Amino acid sequence: MKPKSPRAVRKQSRLFDADTYLHSIGPARKIAKYRGGEVAFGQGDPAGDIRFIQTGAVKISVLSRIGKEAVVAMLSPGDFFGEGALAGQTIRIETATAITASTVLIIEKAEMVRMLHDEPPFADRFLSHMLSRNIRIEADLVDQLFNSSEKRLARTLLLLARYGEANPQRTLPKISQETLAEMIGATRTRVNFFMNKFKRLGFIEYNGGLKVNTSLLSIVLHD
Repeated sequence: MKPKSPRAVRKQSRLFDADTYLHSIGPARKIAKYRGGEVAFGQGDPAGDIRFIQTGAVKISVLSRIGKEAVVAMLSPGDFFGEGALAGQTIRIETATAITASTVLIIEKAEMVRMLHDEPPFADRFLSHMLSRNIRIEADLVDQLFNSSEKRLARTLLLLARYGEANPQRTLPKISQETLAEMIGATRTRVNFFMNKFKRLGFIEYNGGLKVNTSLLSIVLHD
């Protein structure tokens, strides 16, 4: 069989549609559906695949040796998780739990590696995700070090609503105040106090779900 020319390979890559790939099944990828509250994988489970959220929302948490849980990320459609498998992790170091009914694409590690090598559009999509995740982690650290719990809560709600992105999601999936407290490093009582304050000021609304208004940004910007 005659090998493809570099030009043909480049043309093939240009025709590749990463979004179509991430919303379809194949020999090394399958779709899993999770109910709200169902665990996609647990801390200590074998790490042999990478996952992509098609619909729904997923919470990433870590459990300490003394049994204390910390929520480290809240993910939504378009996000990958379980990427540690690509870095040599043989077991999961976190737990992934569906917050609402969610549809997730499971990609086997070998297939993921092949795609990153062979399909530049897919590699670009994944690299963009990882860079955004890294920026988010750094911003979260700064937030924890320098901002009040009120500002941290406001920022977290805006991030969950994807404020500033092309497709904001103003109405959030159902999320408990306990989970919000874990995310910002505060107590549920403090979260409840601030949520009532935000509601009273018109920054958020409860109407069949939690609706985040852009006016909440004033809390983050206020010195």
